[in-house]
Amino acid sequence: MKTINYILFLCFFSFVVNGQKIEVGATKKIKSIKGAIALAKPGDTILVHKGTYKEGNIIIDKKIILLGKDYPVLDGQKKFEILSIKADSVVIRGLKLIRSSYASMEDPAAIKIYSHNYILIENNILDDNFFGIYIQNGQNCIIKNNVLKAYGKEEQKLGNGIHCWKSNDIQIIGNNIQGHRDGIYFEFVYDSVIWRNSSQNNIRYGLHFMFSHNDSYITNTFRNNGAGVAVMYSKEVKMINNKFDENWGQSAYGILLKELNDGYILGNQFIKNTTAIYMEGSNRMKFENNLFQENGWAMVVQASCDDNVIVNNNFIGNTFDMGTNGSLVLNNFDSNYWDKYEGYDLDKNGFGDVPYHPLSLFAVLAESNPSTMLLYRSFMITLLDKSEKVLPSITPDNFIDNKPLMKSLPI
Repeated sequence: MKTINYILFLCFFSFVVNGQKIEVGATKKIKSIKGAIALAKPGDTILVHKGTYKEGNIIIDKKIILLGKDYPVLDGQKKFEILSIKADSVVIRGLKLIRSSYASMEDPAAIKIYSHNYILIENNILDDNFFGIYIQNGQNCIIKNNVLKAYGKEEQKLGNGIHCWKSNDIQIIGNNIQGHRDGIYFEFVYDSVIWRNSSQNNIRYGLHFMFSHNDSYITNTFRNNGAGVAVMYSKEVKMINNKFDENWGQSAYGILLKELNDGYILGNQFIKNTTAIYMEGSNRMKFENNLFQENGWAMVVQASCDDNVIVNNNFIGNTFDMGTNGSLVLNNFDSNYWDKYEGYDLDKNGFGDVPYHPLSLFAVLAESNPSTMLLYRSFMITLLDKSEKVLPSITPDNFIDNKPLMKSLPI
């Protein structure tokens, strides 16, 4: 379906390149971008030469291609939204957009799409803006290979890097996003793809999903964000081959899954996060072939989660492999590799002959009383954990992997 949409998208644009070219620059007949737009007809290309253009809010209300040569600068002067797209089939490529205005009610952006479709925003630099790229009620738009950077220190004074609201069939591909409130934000966005992006050093989330269904994010990197990634109140979300690392903090996660159902998490790497995955009210999820390495908690599965399958994952070097807040576990752990497993494999079939209980007594105590972390690695705690494995009394009996792997998987 995505391939078909992309082909249709390219076909839709094919007629645009047949228009005339209008050049803008200090040495050209047309000196301003607004003047060129006024002269342009649907299908024309406006080529903007190197320079700085302070033209306030530029409204694009025609099907045109706006190209920059040597990255001309469009400066919002902290007073204006820079580009407002109010037509279908617009291309924005090769521009540098800086210093958009700030406003908490209107949400101004460097580039904002107002209820239009088939927009391509590609190979632009966006620096020091409130919102970077904002799609409002758009369809079949592609945001590709852009660099977005902001510098605010408080999330109330920052917008999101790429913000999508009430849209569908959106493709976010190969962008580099830093320093925003949320790197990428989806709300009421369906049937869309986030692919090969880098979202790091954002104040809140690298990626934030809300009420967005049947979306996929694939081969992205989310690093050193304030609270990691949050996927909330959604269903049928696929998360494949992503990297979540260095998301540290009191409330920081690789991924926070809240009220998420029927999702698939495959082939991801969770490295050095406070909590790699925190699940609350999430059901019928499948976690397969993921690497959990050197995290504080690899997975925290709250009692409100059930019918989840955790299979063929590697748990290596985590402080705690599992955490929970309840005694009844309705999830299935099967054929995972646990580096803390001390069992044996007499029949040499690759699986431990003794089931493994990944939830330690100290993990249960630390979940309800964080101050007990002061005793971590003490002899008393080691003795309690060993005793609990022999005679379980507090940890749930059914929090168990009956077929633990003896060797790690090649993930």
